[in-house]
Amino acid sequence: MQAYICTACGTQYPPSTAPPPQCTICEEERQYVPPGGQAWTTLQALATGHCNAYRQHEPGVIGIGTQPAFAIGQRALIICTPGGNILWDCISMLDPATLTLINGLGGLKAIGISHPHFYTTMVEWSRAFGGIPVHIHADDERWIMRPDPAINLWTGETLKVLPGVTLIRCGGHFAGGSVLHWADGADGRGVLCSSDIATVTTDRKFLTFMRSYPNLIPLSITQVSAIGAALEPFAFEAIYGHFFDRVIPAGGKRILQASIQRYADALNGAYDRQ
Repeated sequence: MQAYICTACGTQYPPSTAPPPQCTICEEERQYVPPGGQAWTTLQALATGHCNAYRQHEPGVIGIGTQPAFAIGQRALIICTPGGNILWDCISMLDPATLTLINGLGGLKAIGISHPHFYTTMVEWSRAFGGIPVHIHADDERWIMRPDPAINLWTGETLKVLPGVTLIRCGGHFAGGSVLHWADGADGRGVLCSSDIATVTTDRKFLTFMRSYPNLIPLSITQVSAIGAALEPFAFEAIYGHFFDRVIPAGGKRILQASIQRYADALNGAYDRQ
């Protein structure tokens, strides 16, 4: 039996004799089924035409993304700390080269995932590094398509996964939507790995917030303000979004606050006559 992977969102399902009839993640309004219909692949088939690329964004922050782009096309991050390494978000592709490189960095102690669109092959990643815990907020439990004992459904508003590394539930994009804060990143000024819970805009000058990015469904100002409130206690300078080029290297906390204000202004009609 094969563990089939949706080619539109990258989610892996439990082993079966045939592909699932549909992808639950893609059928929901925050994602989409491509015009050509649902299609499936496997890790073995994916590896025949894809490989992973790597980028060190700063000391202790290494990006991993698949080339050519697959499914949503996000890149994951390895956060390397004195207390161990954590993988932030997941990508579907996991090959021997990636295993070799990560093991050369000391392996992984845990995996943290922001929201269901990036669950991908999280079970394969966990097992490849000895069954390490996969931390997912319990509010998003219904979107787990491949259950596994390694999945830790955490509750509450924060979870300390390593010294200086904290997961923060922000909600918004998904009820359990979470970000990662690394206090010692950016030379001790703090790093926020925001995924697309608070996504870095294309111009890399602001953040924005959506219920659905492909289907252009915005969040309410109440939800966006709640994201700001959840992040208020944390200091951070750099913000890493979910693509290689979506990085704000400095002024992250100020930019978050300005972005929330801009979002509120837009909803309140500030740009109606421009």
